[in-house]
Amino acid sequence: MAHAQNSALLSDTESLKDLKTPNVAIVHAEWNEAIVRELLNGCESMLHRFSSNITDKITVPGCFELPYGCRHIWQYHESKPEKPEAIIAFGAVIKGGTPHFDYVCKAVTEGILQLNLVLPIPVIFGVLTLDNEEQAWERLGGAHGHKGEEAAITALKMVKMCRMRLA
Repeated sequence: MAHAQNSALLSDTESLKDLKTPNVAIVHAEWNEAIVRELLNGCESMLHRFSSNITDKITVPGCFELPYGCRHIWQYHESKPEKPEAIIAFGAVIKGGTPHFDYVCKAVTEGILQLNLVLPIPVIFGVLTLDNEEQAWERLGGAHGHKGEEAAITALKMVKMCRMRLA
């Protein structure tokens, strides 16, 4: 099992200090609202710490709709001067007694993968796939770190990488 201390992601943010006003959009599911709200809180706190501009924050009904919401944001901004440089998708899928969990997890994972292959900006996977609600709280400040903060840092590091590639 992965633990937060096994990753330098959160502790290695020194390189982000010179990142000037990154534009980041957020798409989040309304299903499992308390968990998603905490993902958003951690993410927004970290984005503000690095003076990010949140260009959009939209809600979709569930995780299955996250890829569509991400694509919608990009298409809306595509021809505008201020567009997101990364999109973060947040949601939480908790396993139940039917195979629905497997279908939703596979669909959202493949959808976000496809967006990463076709959009010119990164789409960050901030979806928790859980056996139970207790696992969520372990990933929202517990032994497994804070996945909302980690998604923000990942987005910022990807923005920096893309800017370096263009420089």
